[in-house]
Amino acid sequence: MSWLNFDDEDDVPYAEYADHAVRERPNPKANRPRTKRRPDHADSVTGMVTGVDRGRYAVLVAEGADPEDRREREIVAARARELRRTSIVIGDRVQLVGDTSGAEGSLARIVTVGERRTLLRRSADDTDRVERVVVANADQMLIVVASANPEPRVRLVDRYLVAAYDAGIAPLICITKTDLADPEPFLAHFSALEVPVFRSAPGAEPLAAIRLALAGHTTVFVGHSGVGKSTLINALVPDAGRATGHVNEVTGRGRHTSSSSVALRVTTPAGDGWVVDTPGVRSFGLGHVTSEGILRGFTDLAELIDHCPRGCSHQEDAPDCELDAAIADGRLDAVGAARVESLRRLLH
Repeated sequence: MSWLNFDDEDDVPYAEYADHAVRERPNPKANRPRTKRRPDHADSVTGMVTGVDRGRYAVLVAEGADPEDRREREIVAARARELRRTSIVIGDRVQLVGDTSGAEGSLARIVTVGERRTLLRRSADDTDRVERVVVANADQMLIVVASANPEPRVRLVDRYLVAAYDAGIAPLICITKTDLADPEPFLAHFSALEVPVFRSAPGAEPLAAIRLALAGHTTVFVGHSGVGKSTLINALVPDAGRATGHVNEVTGRGRHTSSSSVALRVTTPAGDGWVVDTPGVRSFGLGHVTSEGILRGFTDLAELIDHCPRGCSHQEDAPDCELDAAIADGRLDAVGAARVESLRRLLH
């Protein structure tokens, strides 16, 4: 039976079924082979994340392609499987697919997170290297602090300033409750930084000046619990409805009222802006910030630091540290010496 000779494939029928003629290995799992090709999502829409709540994201999307069209719709979305290891935070620009109608009960899918211009981060404490992202793409930080009740904390504001400068965000300061105490001794600690300052009291809130500073910017509000941050946001954005609290008369501490961050549009005569309200905190860890990043938060000491020896630690036992020399010869007054102490604490 020469027709069963499998060596002559041109002349022999059924030779294609011979074992040595099979070119592909059978798939033992009988499933589709994996591929690195991913859909390009050409039909995706672009939006900004304005809220995060237990794995669901509120995303604001423009109704039309015309930039002059101010109509928008809010879409609820979940993250796509391929983004399960990617953090998504308020301020992120994202691409969405699926049901992007915004109808009640609809759920879209976030498939891409855009490049971030800035990223404000914090850690649980200074020993924790795990960073917690606060907000993306903010270009301003408004530090809200009270003149009294609760008492202002210089070192907490120093931490905010370091985090802002490290992220490339411009800081602003708003000091509230100026009717309770003179804010000037506290503000003297930061006078050399040339940071814009707004002074506020009940019935004398500088809302017009703050709105002017917020126009065209995304500003993240930070501050100790009970300083009046949510009250200020409610005044700037009338329909915000952010919960407000009070300060405990015994402990002098504020109660956490804002439990989650949210981005809100603020309308001003000079143009719209965005404010991001964050939960009040009593600490702001900088475990993710390098020594160079900390030094950037003390621009008032930069000229002295430049004259320190190479590799100077800037601590009290550092030989020939220019900071000690400046304190000794009077170039730094009591406020400047306090700034040096704060710097050394953060570096340590």
